[in-house]
Amino acid sequence: MPTARDISAHAANPDYADGIWALVDVDLSQLGDRARRINITMPERVLAMVDRAARAAGKSRSGFLADAAVRMLAN
Repeated sequence: MPTARDISAHAANPDYADGIWALVDVDLSQLGDRARRINITMPERVLAMVDRAARAAGKSRSGFLADAAVRMLAN
């Protein structure tokens, strides 16, 4: 998404030459990505599976669980 600027500046940009322009209100509070610590409980065997999968993906446990939650919620 382009940086917020006057629409005439974007319209003059050749990268957006064939674009369709519209103005929308966006609730930026819904887009926050600040991390927050939480406490969850799960069976040890599930935690071990999560940890193995996270290591294989080169991610932290938290990053792996966050990515999995986002994918699940998108469905």
